[in-house]
Amino acid sequence: MLRAHWGRNLHSPLHVPHARKKLMSNSSSITEFLLLAFADTRQLQLLHFWLFLGIYLAALLGNGLIITTVACDHRLHTPMYFFLLNLSLLDLGSISTTVPKSMANSLWDSRVMSYWGCAAQVFFFVFFIAAEYCVLTIMAYDRYVAICKPLHYGTLLGGRACVRMAAAAWASGILYTLLHTANTFLLPVCQGNVVGQFFCEIPQILKLSCSWSYLREVGLLVLSACLAFGCFVFIVFSYVQIFLAVLRIPSEQGRHKAFSTCLPHLAVVSLFVSTAVFAYLKPSSTYSPSLDLVVAVLYTVVPPAVNPLLYSMRKQELKDALWKIMNGCFS
Repeated sequence: MLRAHWGRNLHSPLHVPHARKKLMSNSSSITEFLLLAFADTRQLQLLHFWLFLGIYLAALLGNGLIITTVACDHRLHTPMYFFLLNLSLLDLGSISTTVPKSMANSLWDSRVMSYWGCAAQVFFFVFFIAAEYCVLTIMAYDRYVAICKPLHYGTLLGGRACVRMAAAAWASGILYTLLHTANTFLLPVCQGNVVGQFFCEIPQILKLSCSWSYLREVGLLVLSACLAFGCFVFIVFSYVQIFLAVLRIPSEQGRHKAFSTCLPHLAVVSLFVSTAVFAYLKPSSTYSPSLDLVVAVLYTVVPPAVNPLLYSMRKQELKDALWKIMNGCFS
């Protein structure tokens, strides 16, 4: 009789829905999240504010100059610089999604992020990062065609083709983001409201969801990782073909020119991929809130600020056009 009584309690059709209803009511009562703070003392909070302010202004200046230069100088209206303009727009968007809110929290000694503000931050951050990865993949294809199939460059990468590829990258980012954001924030939250990061990101939100409800989003993340790995394989394959073609160039000057057009993109891809891989695939045994904060800064804040420097150092055309525009403004 006792065994039958426990069996009815554990498997009763009234028992599980009641538990789930309680969890849903807990999740519906959450109106805000608490983000992870960089520091507890006022001095360190202000240091974080000024440090992020400097990085943010550097990113705005660098990417803004690239956008202005490419848009204003007709000599830079080529596929390579068209995709570079898209990359700078996405960099500006991604860093503007996370850094200003973090700066405001440090300045006002706050950790609060509203529920819908968190959802909006996840949406825009994932969108900009996904679209940027697509643009970086397209840029690898651009360099491959320019070096390995130069006679077909005008045909494969004409004006309409470039616009279509850029539009496809932005549209893919939107579709990808809608899928993940909707699926993440439709999950009931029953593990509190403390986000273990300085901004809202999907893995941290999933940690707060109910154990029986987040598996679908985990499956989508695994599928996304497979797609991202496919893009990475395409980039690696493109550069293997590029390096083989460059090594066959007889003149040293030709090899140097070919390498100079590829190295900035390769450096940006390496920075983007290495920081993201380390952030999401590091061993769980190395977990610590401080390390997670540093790693998150490396893949969310540093690349948008460093990318303009990586491109401007190796692109003499870009530097000449920028210098010409600055002279025209101040003369």
